[in-house]
Amino acid sequence: MANGDIIAFNVASFICALFVLEFGADKFIDHTAIVARRTGISQALIGLLTAGAEWEELVVVIASVARNRSSLAIGNIVGSTISNILGAFSLGLLFHSTSQKIVFDRSSKIYSLLLLILTIFVTLLSFLGVRSSWKIFGGVLLALFVIYVASVAWSISRGAITAPELSDSDDDDNSDESGSDSGGGPHPNGVIGNETRPPQDAEATSVALPTNTARDASPARRESQHRPLHRRCRSLKYHIAFLLLGFISICLSGYVLSHASTTISDEIGISDVLFGVVILSIATTLPEKFIAVLSGVRGHAGILVANTVGSNIFLLALCMGIVLVVTAGEFDAGSVNAAELGVMMASTVALTGTVWFGANWSRWIGGAMLMAYVTFLVLEFTLIRKV
Repeated sequence: MANGDIIAFNVASFICALFVLEFGADKFIDHTAIVARRTGISQALIGLLTAGAEWEELVVVIASVARNRSSLAIGNIVGSTISNILGAFSLGLLFHSTSQKIVFDRSSKIYSLLLLILTIFVTLLSFLGVRSSWKIFGGVLLALFVIYVASVAWSISRGAITAPELSDSDDDDNSDESGSDSGGGPHPNGVIGNETRPPQDAEATSVALPTNTARDASPARRESQHRPLHRRCRSLKYHIAFLLLGFISICLSGYVLSHASTTISDEIGISDVLFGVVILSIATTLPEKFIAVLSGVRGHAGILVANTVGSNIFLLALCMGIVLVVTAGEFDAGSVNAAELGVMMASTVALTGTVWFGANWSRWIGGAMLMAYVTFLVLEFTLIRKV
């Protein structure tokens, strides 16, 4: 019989760890970008490290594998891949501004096609692959991820495709750098399309009151109101310290999430795969859903696609590669089944088809995707896993 106190405590730990995870990911991404720029690393590489990178998922996967709960890891990877498309991309399409027609650019089409090819490879590997060779296939996935990063960085440097904008944070700490990067490429201050924040690192700014207010104020008050406001530029050590703080935060929260998830699933009596596919994947992809809605409302289809596709390539290449290399396909409590892989494949085909051919019907497609996701979640409990 399930222990209510244990379940309540671990549910509370799970929720708290999600907040710490998001805080840590924000700090890690923001300050990594600043440190990288100050040390002369390419802006294209900064964008690849920060835009669409599922660092939260990676930590949860590593923590799960380290605790010999590889089934939770594989379930989380597949569930998050599905959730990013049917649960996040769909919201971006639904909330897209009605005042302008949605247009997917060349970069979006290239990214989506790369994801489709990778998804086909992973799906065929899961259906037809021999378990004894899964460690080799895992190494292939990791190599493909390295090639992907290198090829996209090269394409960006040649101007063939545009660098993805940062998608995970809008943290104010980055205002130290907002005035220093006037060129193209990823911007750490949360660039949405061509919208950027006003420079905040000027040497001084003057605050002026309306005429009547300034005239009626005392001399001392008028002097304080017109006094230049200096914004202190943070040192490199400051940003390195916050980078380490963010890294420690996501490591600790990833461990707590993994531990709480396995305890809850054990107490309730559901499988690790089911918990990872449904509950954990929804929780860890909440930032992607928020970004999708925001991108849709502001009419930035490129960010919507980059966020979804970049996240899924990160999951299927890097995270899946790590799981296969470490476990060699030996999962402690089973793996995902054909139905779940089929939904992942079908959702990726739908995303690619929408980007290439379905822009005119994007709102209808978004509604259909969201309904399909709700249906999948219901069937996961009632039919696929039969809880």
